[in-house]
Amino acid sequence: MNSWNVFGHDWAVEMLHGHVIQGSLRHAYLITGPGGVGRRTLALRLAQAVNCPTPSAPGVPCRLCRVCKQIEAGQNIDLMVIQAESEGGTLKVDRVREVQKFLSLKPYQSPFKIILFLRFQEANANAANALLKTLEEAPSYGLLLLTAENAEQLLPTIVSRCEIMRLRPLPLEATHAFLETQGVAPEKARLLAHLANGRPGYALRLAEDEKTLAFRAEKLDDLRQMLASSLCERFGYAEKLAKDKETLRRTLFLWLSWWRDVLLRSAGAASALTNMDRTEEISLVAAQLTLATVRKITSTLENSIEKLDKNVNARLLLEVTLMDWPLLK
Repeated sequence: MNSWNVFGHDWAVEMLHGHVIQGSLRHAYLITGPGGVGRRTLALRLAQAVNCPTPSAPGVPCRLCRVCKQIEAGQNIDLMVIQAESEGGTLKVDRVREVQKFLSLKPYQSPFKIILFLRFQEANANAANALLKTLEEAPSYGLLLLTAENAEQLLPTIVSRCEIMRLRPLPLEATHAFLETQGVAPEKARLLAHLANGRPGYALRLAEDEKTLAFRAEKLDDLRQMLASSLCERFGYAEKLAKDKETLRRTLFLWLSWWRDVLLRSAGAASALTNMDRTEEISLVAAQLTLATVRKITSTLENSIEKLDKNVNARLLLEVTLMDWPLLK
């Protein structure tokens, strides 16, 4: 573990720590990577490192003082956290305009006023343009931290004004080991490391969320049942599932991960499966289908997820998706 107690991403911690102790902080940082990889944690550690009044070493936050604990909870008076109301929602311009008011006053008790924008890829065009104005006019005591899945989702003019830190998923073995240090049983840690695809934060959330794991098991069981069901039974299932769009979206993503595993098996790839606890059924299905068939099913699912966000008829979309699935006993 590095000096900031951030699992993985040692290179990013070393670089940011250097900026802090050398007094060479940029006025804005963009931390990219898939959700759950550690973007928010890294941003909060930087916030603690610059504002901790009792560092354990130069540029190393103590994480025990009142300021550090408040920052960890996102409730410090000199920290503002800006994000869409819900994950997958839209960050609107009014929230970004609040930042300008926040920065108009000097820090209350710390060297820096820090604004943390979470999932900034969810900002609409007006919000993005408002941030650009803030980036151009930020005072010397302002530190702007943005997280996003990737830089390509943002305006090039915003990206060009930020120091970019690109976080990558960690090796499965490392994620597995991390979970065990957090008290997760070895077999469960192994499964979660695969499901999280090298994202330790997401893996840890899964470990603490039995409801999500139960939902996954239920929907993957449904998938296997649909492969053995008649068209009439599939349409009946589609009618029920399509009533809740968010549940449908989550289900489609789970099904997509399962079919991608089938695709790997069909192609003879030796890559580790995401749904490794379903290896036997995945291998059985892969043995009965051609690579072209599995590719078509996977592509259709990807298109269905994309169309779902465009307000199409959810029931009809799911019926068409299930119609193309083969009948397997």
